[in-house]
Order: sequence, then structure tokens, then C-alpha cells
Amino acid sequence: MKSHWLCTLSLVLTAVLSLASAANVSAEEPSKPAAGRPNILVIVADDMGFSDIGCYGGEISTPHLDQLAAGGLRFTQFYNTARCWPTRSAILTGYYPQQIHMDPPQGRLPPWTRVLPHYLQPLGYRCYHSGKWHLFGAPNVVADGGFNHSYKLDDHDRYFYPKRHTKDDKPLPPVKRDSGYYSTTAIADYAIECLKEHADKHAAEPFFQYLAFTSPHFPVQALPEDIARYRQKYTAGWDAVRQARWERLKKAGIVDCALSPMAPAFTPRYWKDSVLKDLGPGEVEHPVAWDSLTDEQKNFQASKMAVHAAMVDRMDQEIGRVLDQVRAMKAFENTIIFFLSDNGADATILIRGDKNDRAAAPGSGGSFLCIGPGWASASNSPFRLHKIWVHEGGISTPLIVHWPQGIAARGELRHGVGHVIDFVPTILELAGGKANGQWHGVESPPLPGKSLVPAFANDNPIGHDNLFFKHEGNRALRMGNWKLVSSQENGNAWELYDLSTDRCEQVDLAKRQPERAKTMIDKWQLLDAKYRRDAGAK
Repeated sequence: MKSHWLCTLSLVLTAVLSLASAANVSAEEPSKPAAGRPNILVIVADDMGFSDIGCYGGEISTPHLDQLAAGGLRFTQFYNTARCWPTRSAILTGYYPQQIHMDPPQGRLPPWTRVLPHYLQPLGYRCYHSGKWHLFGAPNVVADGGFNHSYKLDDHDRYFYPKRHTKDDKPLPPVKRDSGYYSTTAIADYAIECLKEHADKHAAEPFFQYLAFTSPHFPVQALPEDIARYRQKYTAGWDAVRQARWERLKKAGIVDCALSPMAPAFTPRYWKDSVLKDLGPGEVEHPVAWDSLTDEQKNFQASKMAVHAAMVDRMDQEIGRVLDQVRAMKAFENTIIFFLSDNGADATILIRGDKNDRAAAPGSGGSFLCIGPGWASASNSPFRLHKIWVHEGGISTPLIVHWPQGIAARGELRHGVGHVIDFVPTILELAGGKANGQWHGVESPPLPGKSLVPAFANDNPIGHDNLFFKHEGNRALRMGNWKLVSSQENGNAWELYDLSTDRCEQVDLAKRQPERAKTMIDKWQLLDAKYRRDAGAK
């Protein structure tokens, strides 16, 4: 079943950073890692909802992630950008995607854009990537992104037999059907092989491993043995699952807000009526009450969520194998591990790839199914809306941070407000570096993020004056506990919420507090103009 993509030295970094480039990162002895400098493992899930995993209220079995949370920290107010590629670009570069032509994607990056390995390699780190990439404008992970090795999966429509993937920037042949390949396992396999090579040949150097899963992004496809464990798990329906998750989240102290109501008239963006013909009478366009569904619809919908759960379960199993390898290297104590999702669960229902064979078993390679708005509402519980939208359901992510040698806290919560732009300044502080100067002869803007390191010791504020959001006509600004937000479907009308009491965004205060709303609207517009200028927009 497992694929083995051997990590070799057959290709070396083609854009080797010179000592002149290293001058752009200041550190003690930049060519030699300082004693105790941590290894770094960043794990990203794809389209996973805020409450999918066990330690964030979910019923899905995720023991390895739960153990990391019990031995480290869980952040309760951490944000992504509402979509896959903007979030991953922010993690890797430290900039808002609007600053680097990534939202909307224009296929180019400003010349001053650095990727994390460009900072870390001069500090003595070896850098490895496995999985999704999505950094448009830097298509070659090794040559453009600065990684030493990479397995890049570009085919996001096929979990069992992808057609487009590369190793160290070189195309690999399409995977044959019935080969035993499953992408979540293959992504973990390659990371493990790279870590084994690191232990064998570069043990004196710290590593940065970027483990970027495509799971549980649609199409929901999973291994039969994993699906079997959840086959009857979701017959109670999304209303019951959503309620139970909210109750567990409240009990754990992760949220303290009323459960947002379902939106039974909501229609997924990109919806086409023709999809019902291809998916059959079991598909449901709206997140209506579960009891209003026919038996056929209930069975079909429950089977889809079973596959989604199996995908998250399998991802946790593969994370466990990667962690076992880190332990085998005797590196676990001094490896800082971050786990998050790139956006909220997706309400989209569409068909791509090899289309959907209605005779194929749900979750098999012949099927193309999406969990849809009902189950996305449960996965994002207790928040409103989904991936693409910048209401809390689209942008809120779990964030687990685990580092035995560097974080004394065990099983604690952190309520400070953070964002994926914080990864680069955090990692640079941990690695002993600091961004400054020019890159490719061009002055780079200051990094907009803040280091999370002060929050490792205590539940300290992270220090953001504001956080900016913009994606596909949806906009938001968070300042302190106040959030300004609008959606394209609502005619771009601004809403205002006090998240200290209403994180589920149910009481719009825009008309009651017009001056506050205007101040925040003006600030959002100033930031929007600034970030477009940073990207070189006219």
C-alpha cells in the first residue's frame, strides 16, 4: 500500500544561496547552527474544519494530534486566509497574499519575495517539502523555493492515481491504477525518507520539514478500511454532530459563544443544478434540517461524511508515522511541531477530475464527492460559513504547537489572536535569524506578522493592531475584539461583531455603532491600498 519515494542527492539546490544572500539574514555563526536550535515541522491539513479533530471537539479519531495537544498548546483564535493557496503562501513567505500577487493569483511574485528556506538555509538548516505546494510564481520547489528536496503533488483531484506530481522539480510518471498508492500515505512516506536521509547524512544540522497534506480536500476519497470505521458514525445527522461538537468545545474552554444557527437557504458558491443529475437524488443543495431529508438523502449524506472522517483519521495515522521517525532520530524533544488547517471546511459541491461514477463506492477512486454545506457546517462548528468566506467558519483554524524542550506548558490553551503571517517571524526567532535588507537587489516590505514565541510561556496577547482579510469579494478586519466583515452574497454590506461575546457572529452591531464601523472600514481600505502597492499594483 505504501509508496516509497526515495529521497536522494541526485539533484542539488540549483539556486544555491551565496554568502551575499546570507547577509540578508543576521544570526550568530550563520553557516553553523547554534547549539539547541530546534528542528521545525510544519504540518498543514487541507480544508479541515475547526472542530474536526478530537482535541478541538471532534468525534474523529485523531490520537496523535490529541497527544501533541496534551503535551503542548492549543490556540483558540488563530486565523488562516479562507483558501488553500493564499494561506500556504502566507505560511511560506510571511506576507499577506495580497502583498505578493497570490490573491488573486497572478503567476508571479514580487522580486523581493523570500520563501522560508531562503531564510533558514544560511542558518544551517536542511529543508524538505512533501505534498501540496500552491505557491504560484515559484513553481519549482527546489529551484524557486529553496528546499533541498521535494515531493510535489499537483493533482488535487485524485487520491489513488494522480497524474501530475514531481520529485525534486522533475516530473514523475502518472500513478497506475490499483498500484496501492494513496496520496496521504505517499506524502508521509516521502517526508519519512527525507528525515531518514537527514539522520544518516546531516545529523549535525537542524531540519525544516514542511508536511503539506491534500486531505481532506474534495473529492472525498479514502481507504476502504478507514471508511469502515465510520460507516454508521454519522447517521444521526449534521444537526446532532454540530451540537455535540459545540458542547465539547465549550466544556474545553476553546469557545464561549452561542451556537450559530444553520442557514437552510444557503447555496454553495459555484453551484450548478446539473450536478444533481451526476450525483443523484441523495445530494442536497442546502444545509436544511436533517429530519427533513428523505432516507435516501440521509444515507448518501452520512456516507460522504464517513469518508471525510476516514481521510482525517488516515492523516492522523500518517502524522503518527512521521512523529515516530522523528523520535527514532532522537530529535523529538527539540523539534517544534505546528499543526493547522489552511481554511475551514468547504461547502462546495462540484465535479472535476475523472467525474463521478454513481455505481462506484463512495470514497473510491471512481467517485467524486464533496461533503457539501450541511457537513461543512458541522465541521466548522460552532462558527458561521465556510471556506472562501471570511466569517469565522472560513478563517478559523486549530493550531497545535508542541516542543518539549522549549515549551514548559502541557495541555494549555492560548487565547491570543494570531494569523498564518506569524509563522515566518516565529520560525526566524526560533532559528536565530532576523529578516532585514534586500532580496534580489530590491528592498522588501517589513513582515506584517508577529512572533508567537512570547505566547509559548504564557497566555499573552500576540500584539496585532489589526488583521486583514480579503478573498473573492469577501472582506474582513479584526481590531482587538471587534470584527468588521462582509460577503459578496450579502451585497458587500459591512457587518460588525464584538467577538469577545459573539464569536459566532450573530448580533450585527454596525447600525448601533456607526462610528466604530466607519473607522474600521476606513482602516480596511487603507490597508487594501497599501498591500496592493506592496505588490506593485498601479
